[in-house]
Amino acid sequence: MMNEFKAFIMRGNVVDMAVGIIIGAAFGAIVNSLVKDIIMPPIGLVLGNLDFSNLAIVLKPGATPGPYPTLADAQAAGAVTLNYGMFINSIVVFLILAAVIFFLVVRPIARMQEPKKAETPVAPATKECPFCCSIISIKATRCPNCTSQLAK
Repeated sequence: MMNEFKAFIMRGNVVDMAVGIIIGAAFGAIVNSLVKDIIMPPIGLVLGNLDFSNLAIVLKPGATPGPYPTLADAQAAGAVTLNYGMFINSIVVFLILAAVIFFLVVRPIARMQEPKKAETPVAPATKECPFCCSIISIKATRCPNCTSQLAK
């Protein structure tokens, strides 16, 4: 039973999947940082120093009554919050990940797997006269050069 398990683990598909999951998680962390640290601050600046990670609605105040300047303060006070700013960040992360996966993985693989379109051969429009070896129309029944009768 242990040998079967070892054979299962060492199969190429399982190892490839594990590597893909690890790289995907690391890539997700990079994209999350890109959105949180690079993309959202300029958007927040344009929108009047808005920090999306602190956007929340207090559903129930905590032990210390609000208003709370930051989401961390509200959570520290034990307030129940609806964190829609974090949701906006997650949507942006998802859209960037989806675009990257589509443009860098799905499209190139689809192009590689796309069968090459074979050009259909064009029917010849000319033929060679068997008597004088001149090039004539395929529809000709008599050679215009040597006037020989041509078989169809």
